[in-house]
Parts: sequence; C-alpha cells; structure tokens
Amino acid sequence: WLLFALLVGPNLLLFGTFTFWPLFYNAYLSLTQWDMLSPIKVWVGLSNYTTSLADPQFHRILLNTLYFTVGSVLLTSLLGLIGALLLNQPLRGREAARTIIFSPVVLSGAAISIVWIYIYDPRYGLIDAMLSWVGLNSPHWLTSPAWAMPAVILVYTWRNVGYSVVIFLAGLQGIPRELYEAAHVDGAGAWSRFWHITLPGLSPMMFFLVLTSTLTSFQAFDIIKTMTDGGPVNATNTLVYYLYEQGFITFNAGKSGMAAVLLFVFMLVFTVLQMRYTERRVHYG
Repeated sequence: WLLFALLVGPNLLLFGTFTFWPLFYNAYLSLTQWDMLSPIKVWVGLSNYTTSLADPQFHRILLNTLYFTVGSVLLTSLLGLIGALLLNQPLRGREAARTIIFSPVVLSGAAISIVWIYIYDPRYGLIDAMLSWVGLNSPHWLTSPAWAMPAVILVYTWRNVGYSVVIFLAGLQGIPRELYEAAHVDGAGAWSRFWHITLPGLSPMMFFLVLTSTLTSFQAFDIIKTMTDGGPVNATNTLVYYLYEQGFITFNAGKSGMAAVLLFVFMLVFTVLQMRYTERRVHYG
C-alpha cells in the first residue's frame, strides 16, 4: 500500500488539483452571481439555470449546438468513410493523397479560419470566382444567418475529415482479405460485401469516431470565434461560445459556470448512452 500510494499519489494529487477541484468549483459558481472582480459572491441557487432555460435566445443556442454537432459529425464520418474506401485502393499517388488530406488536422484552427474567411468573401473569394463560371453569385456566407452555420460546419469538417480517413483506413486494413475472397467466390456483389463485411468490420472504428467527434464538436470554439464571433444574430452561437461570452466578455461567472455544467451534463449523458446502447452493435472481430 505504501508503494501504491507513492506511485499513484502524485497523479491523484494532480488530477484533484487541476481536474476535479475546478469541476466542483465551477458547479458552485453556477449557483452564484459574481462579476469575477468583486470579492463577494452572491448565492442565487438555481436562478441562473431557470432564467437561462426560460430564455428563447438560450433555446436557440442549444439548438445551434445540436445543429453544429450533428452536422459536423455526420459529414466528417461520411466523408471520412468515402475517402478511406478510395484511398484503400491501389491507386497511384495514394500516399501523397493521404498526407494532403490529413494535413489540415495539424494546423491551427484560427489560421485555417482566416484563410477560409477570404475564400468565403462574396466579392473576391475563391468560391465566388468558381460560382461566377456558371453564372451564379456567391451568398454572403459569414454575414447571413441562413448560411453562417453551414459555412462554419464546412470548415470544421474540412479540418477534421483527414483524421476520420486515417482511422477508417486503419480499420479497413485490419479486415481479413479472406472474408472478401470467400464472399466473392459465393457470388456476393460489391454492395453486399460492403454491407456485410466492410461495415461490420469498421464498426469499432465508427463507434470510436462518433463518440470522440461528438465530444470534440461540443467543445469547438476556435473556428467559431475567428470566423463569426457567434454571429450573425447568434446564428453560430453555441454553448461553449456562450460560456466564453458570459465569462470573459460580460464577466458573469454564474451563467458561464451554468453553461459549463450543462455542457458537461450533455457530454456525460451522450457518452453513457453511446457506451450503453451503441456499443452493443459493435463487432470486435
């Protein structure tokens, strides 16, 4: 027990100091009213929760969070699977294509966002130039409430799809070739082989990607901050951006803590549901 305490104790101390204590203190802050400057915190109980949950603007922020998360996870997973299937074929330049597709993953989200702001420019941007070839005008991507969220989701997907491609590629290369050969001998077509061999073989990777991508999307901040600042008219304001806005712009620690608690609860519930129900359909070899 002494050896156990010596080996595990430092890690537990670090976890307690930098993870668990901030978590519990944040829950306490969500029950107070504090401007982060005065030494006195006013206890308000559940007032931050009740007022926010009754606010239509906060309802829109929750819907934006769901919209962004579902859209980005679906696009990233689908495009990652398609890219992996293509790059798993014996094509010329396959290694170079894998490197190019993965490269945005290691780049700064803020730097990517600045480049895409110029691409989205409705007067001089690359997309406007491409649409002009077919006689179309580019929409105001980042200043239109209808187009701002799809534009942000597209950039977020472009940045992260390379990671999904690499994970799916690893899964594809782990499926035994004998299964495909046996299915081909039995007369199974390409679609049948994909549905009955490829998808079940990729289910562990898909489960991992959906879980991690969803948790990451809930916390996406840098692209939204750089490209739209949560606008226009709260069209891209998500829960994590609302947390930042309340804490570091309006200095309302109570509502910022409330948003953090809700974000933690949503992520915890999603993870538990995934582990409890979705993992049952995963085929581990």
